[in-house]
Amino acid sequence: MLKFNLLFILKNYKRHKGSFLINLAGLSSGLACALLIYFWVNDELSVDKFYDKEDQLYQVMEHMVQSYGVRTINATAGPMADALLSEMPEVEFATTTGEQIEDAYLSLDEKNIQADGHYVSQDYFKVFTHPFIHGSRSQALSDKNSIVISEELAEKLFGTTENILGKTIEFQHEKFFSISGIFETLPSNATEKLDFALSYDLYEEMHPDVLSWRNTGSFAYLILKPGSSVEQFNDKIKHYILTKTENKSTNRTPFIKRYSDKYLYGRYEDGVEAGGRIEYVKLFSIIAVFIVAIACINFMSLSTARASKRAKEVGIKKSLGATRNALIFQYLSESVLITLFSVILAVLFVLLFLPQFNEIMGKELSFSVDVKLISVIIGITLFTGLMAGSYPALYLSGFRPAEVLKGKLKKGGQIWVRKGLVIFQFMISMILIVFVLVVYKQIEFTRKKDLGFNRDNIVWMKREGKLLDSENLETFISEVKNIPGVISASSMRHNMAGHVWGAGGLTWEGKDPEDKTEFEVVCINHDMIKMLDIELLEGRTFSREFGLDWKNLIFNETAIDYMGLSDPIGKTIKGWGFNDRQIIGVAKNFHFESFHENIKPLVFMLWPDRTDRVMVKIEGGKEYRTIEAIEEFYMDQNPGYAMNYKFLDQSYEAQYVAERRIATLSYYFTGLAILISCLGLFALAAFTAERRIKEISIRKILGSSNWSIIYLLSKDFTKTALIAVVIGLPISYMLTNNWLDGFAFRIALNWQYFVGPGAMVLAITWLTIGFHMLKTSEINPVDSLKED
Repeated sequence: MLKFNLLFILKNYKRHKGSFLINLAGLSSGLACALLIYFWVNDELSVDKFYDKEDQLYQVMEHMVQSYGVRTINATAGPMADALLSEMPEVEFATTTGEQIEDAYLSLDEKNIQADGHYVSQDYFKVFTHPFIHGSRSQALSDKNSIVISEELAEKLFGTTENILGKTIEFQHEKFFSISGIFETLPSNATEKLDFALSYDLYEEMHPDVLSWRNTGSFAYLILKPGSSVEQFNDKIKHYILTKTENKSTNRTPFIKRYSDKYLYGRYEDGVEAGGRIEYVKLFSIIAVFIVAIACINFMSLSTARASKRAKEVGIKKSLGATRNALIFQYLSESVLITLFSVILAVLFVLLFLPQFNEIMGKELSFSVDVKLISVIIGITLFTGLMAGSYPALYLSGFRPAEVLKGKLKKGGQIWVRKGLVIFQFMISMILIVFVLVVYKQIEFTRKKDLGFNRDNIVWMKREGKLLDSENLETFISEVKNIPGVISASSMRHNMAGHVWGAGGLTWEGKDPEDKTEFEVVCINHDMIKMLDIELLEGRTFSREFGLDWKNLIFNETAIDYMGLSDPIGKTIKGWGFNDRQIIGVAKNFHFESFHENIKPLVFMLWPDRTDRVMVKIEGGKEYRTIEAIEEFYMDQNPGYAMNYKFLDQSYEAQYVAERRIATLSYYFTGLAILISCLGLFALAAFTAERRIKEISIRKILGSSNWSIIYLLSKDFTKTALIAVVIGLPISYMLTNNWLDGFAFRIALNWQYFVGPGAMVLAITWLTIGFHMLKTSEINPVDSLKED
C-alpha cells in the first residue's frame, strides 16, 4: 500500500510539474532561510555558555543615579570581589579584572605577536574555567611576574605547546614574564578575547586609584554556591557601597547579573533592563517562522486551487471504499515527501551560501552534523510537511462522492480560505518592506546627521612605547605636523563613540546637595578641540599662551544646564583633589555616544599625560601617501611597535554594526519572502485564468475588450492585496515605532514609509499576475470553446 501511494504521488508530481516546481522552489527557499536563521540564533543563544559553572557565574554591576536618570555600568570598585568573597557566604569564588589590554606586543627572539589580554586576580581561572593544557589553574598567577597564555598564542610564539612552562617572553618590549600556564583557546562564541593573562597586582600598582571604594575602574565576577538566591543576594548588597564609603557614595547600587546574559540582555534604560540583542534573536526567529509559513501557504493555496481537478479522483477512490483517514494519510504523505525534497535542496543552498552569510553577520558558523541538527531537520520536515498539507488533506478528503461525481462541488469555502492565506502572505511582505525601509532610513540618519564634531580623515593610534613619555609625545605630535598632507595632530583619552570614563564629585556655587551629576571626562592635549571642529558657544579653548590652562575646564552645554549656571565663564569648580579650577569655555553639544543615548554632561580637561591615543587629521584625497609617511616616521620614532591605526569614523560606525547587519539580512529575507509570495500568486493567477477560460471566451464573443477582461481577472487579486496592505499598515507602524524607541535620536515615522511599501505590494501583485492576465485576454474564444 505504501509503495502504491508513493508511486501515485510521484506520478502526480510528474503530471503537475508546474505546481510541483513552484512548491519545491518556495519550500526549499523558505527552509534554507529558516536553517540559516537557526544556525545564527543557536550561536547567539550559546554565547558565553561554555564555562563549566556558567549557571553560577555572575558579574557585579552598578546602577548609578544621575541627574539625568540612572546609568547602568559593568564596572565596580576594585575591592568588591575580595570583600564579597570574605563577607558573603553565598560566594564560592570571586575574581577581579582590569581594563582589557588590546593589541599588546608579546615577543620571543625576532617574533612580535600582537594579542589581547587582561590583568586578572588569583582565582580568575576558578571562576572562568578555561581548560588548562599545562600548568595549575589555582597557582598560575601566584607570582606577579608570571603570564598565562592561550594554546593559539603558544603555537604562534613557540610553534608548540610542549615544554614551554618556565620560559620567558617579553611584554610590550619592556618587561619579561615567565609562562606559568597554557589554556585552551577560547571558542568563537566568547564575547571577550583572551590570549594571555597577567596578575591583577600589576594593575593595582599602575592604577592605585582602583583600590578605592569611591571609584569604578575594575570588573568583579563571582561564582555563587548552588542553591543561592540571586534576588536575596542583590537585596543584601544593594547598600554595600554606601556602607563601604561611609555613606558618601549615595548614588551607587551594586547588583549581580548572570555573565552569559550580558550579551543578549545588555541594554538598560533608566536602571531597568530593556533587552538588547535578544530582540534581534526574537525578530529573526519570527521572520523564519513567517517565511516558512508563506511557503506553506503557497502549498495550501495551490492544493486547494487544484481541488476541482482532483475532486473526481477523490470521488472515485471513496466510491471504491477508500476511507477519509486513508485519503488524509495520502495527501499528508504527498506534502511530507515534497517537504523532504525541499529540505534536501535547502541543505544544499545552506552549504552554498553559508560563507556569504558568515561574512554578512560576522560569524564563524559551520554546518556540522550532530544529533541536535538531525533532530532539527527531521522536526522541520515533519512540521512543515504536516502544516503545509493539513488543510488540503482535510479539505480534499472531505468531498462527498455523490456530489463530486455529479459536478456539484461547492467552491465558496475554499476560495475564502485561499484569499485569507494570500492576504496573510502579502501582509507579512508589507510589514517586512516597511521594517526594512525604516531600518535603512534610521541607519542613514545616523550616518548623515551632524554629530557636532568632524570625524572625517582623522586617524588614531595607541600611545605606546616611547610615546608614553610626555616629552616624546610632544615631540612626535610637533614633528608629525610637518609631514606633507597632515593638517593637525594632538592626543586625547576618548574614542568619541561611547562612554569611556565618568566621574562625579565636582562642586560649584549653588549646587544642590542632592545633585548626583556624573560627567564624562575627556582628557585632551592642546589643539584637540580645534581638530575635531567642536564649536564653542562661550569662552575659549585651551591655549599654550596660558601657562596654567591645565587648571581650567571646558564643559558641554548639557553639563552647564545640569549645573544650573547662567553665566558660567569664570565660575570656580572644586573637586577631584583640586580646589580652584575655572570654566573657560562652553562647547556646543556633540554626540560622543551612539544615537541610542541622550547627550550627557561632559567636561574637557587639559591633561596630556592621561591621554592614551594620538590623533592625526589628514587632507582629503591624500590619505594613502600621508599615512605611509606617518608610518615611516612612527617606526623611526617608536622602534619595535607597528603603527596600528584606525580611522575615527570607523569607531563611530562600529556602534551600529548590529543594526547594519540586521538591515542587510532583512533586505535578503524580505526579498525572499516577496519572491515566495510571488511564486504562489503567479501559480494562482494561472489556475484562475485556466478555470475561467470558457467564461472569458463567452465574454469576448459578446464584445468584451481585452482591457475589460484584464480588469475582470485582476480585480479580485487587487482587492486581496489592498486588504493585506490595510491590515499590515497599523501592525508595521507599531513594530517599527517600537524598534525606533530604542534610539534617543531617531527619524520621524511619516506617511511615505507606509504608502510607498503599500504601493509596492500592489505593483508586485499586478506585475506577478500581469503575464497571465494579458495572455488570457488574447485567447481565441473559438479555440477555447472547442476544448472539452
